[in-house]
Amino acid sequence: MAAPSLPDPAARLHPALRPNRTNAVRRLLWRADGRFSPYVYIAPFFLLFIGFGLFPLLYTGYVSLTDRELLRPGVETYTGLANYRELVGDDYFWNAVKNTFLLMGMCAVPQLVLALVLAHILNARLRFRTVLRMGVLLPNVTSIVAVALVFAQIFSRDFGVVNWVLRHFGVDAITWQSGDWTSRSAISAMVIWRWTGYNALIYLGAMQAIPKELFEAAALDRAGTWRQLWHITLPALRPTIAFTALISLIGQTQLFTEPLLFDASPGSVSGGSARQFQTMALFMYEEGFRLGHLGYGAAVAWLMILMTFVLAAIGYAVTRRAVGTEGAAA
Repeated sequence: MAAPSLPDPAARLHPALRPNRTNAVRRLLWRADGRFSPYVYIAPFFLLFIGFGLFPLLYTGYVSLTDRELLRPGVETYTGLANYRELVGDDYFWNAVKNTFLLMGMCAVPQLVLALVLAHILNARLRFRTVLRMGVLLPNVTSIVAVALVFAQIFSRDFGVVNWVLRHFGVDAITWQSGDWTSRSAISAMVIWRWTGYNALIYLGAMQAIPKELFEAAALDRAGTWRQLWHITLPALRPTIAFTALISLIGQTQLFTEPLLFDASPGSVSGGSARQFQTMALFMYEEGFRLGHLGYGAAVAWLMILMTFVLAAIGYAVTRRAVGTEGAAA
């Protein structure tokens, strides 16, 4: 007679705790989900970036090392750094660089100052302040083509509103598109009008994160509104100001639509009759697509990319210093 078999100790456990193959698979899947799911979630961004960002960037770098024409597809000659050496001696290129930096200063500084003042006003207790805050964003959501066309009419020589106002003060009509500083001033006004409200809302959000006790203490010390702005708001907004300044500078290196549509000559991409407001983006478009020098235009594009990296590095250093200073003061 066979000896009776002993009962399995695992059979006394709850069914969910019994060591079986199903539970082992579930534990394996749970561990894999915790380890690999984050990469799966962010994979679409990186796939799109590689396909539509990184690959075109690297391919443009390769094209900049060749002599390639738009009207001769498939025919190219590797020339190394010849396009970059030619750019160094190109007066038109340096004129575009000069115009880009001049417009950068004329647009970025007034834009950010006006945005700070506007945000400070919107942060006060005003009637219909929600409507006012929404209204300052309207220029930014307006089509850039429509904005450029309207401003081209506003600064028109014969029928523009600006010249109509100036005539009442005895000033002769100004041909805004022809002069160096007049054309840059008109383009700057266009950019400032479009982006001031956007930056003001960024500053407004940062202002609302400042502890209200600081303003209450300043009010008890009889500090006025503008003294509070100078001594409380501005020091607290230094990281935000550095961020918006960096974004504005990067945006100005890519300035294209405003000067393109402001040109009075139909179909022109030279930035005026004397190239007085041709930016780097306009120069790249002219060389690469209007004249068909793809290799030369790609070299301009890569120099713009390097310039953007330099500005980003400077902005990052300034932001870190501002944050570190604020932390030390706190």
